[in-house]
Amino acid sequence: MKLQILGRINNIETFARGKKIRELVRLQEIYGNGKWRKRKGIARIKLPDGNVRETS
Repeated sequence: MKLQILGRINNIETFARGKKIRELVRLQEIYGNGKWRKRKGIARIKLPDGNVRETS
């Protein structure tokens, strides 16, 4: 699904890092090594049908 992020992402929270990320091996194979973190936040998005929502 394609969506557009409108504005900034707020309330960013890291909830996993390094070896605690289940997909770490796949991420490293595709994008290389790095300080990987799994994060979440709240943002306003525009869906393909034009609806605008605030999501987390």
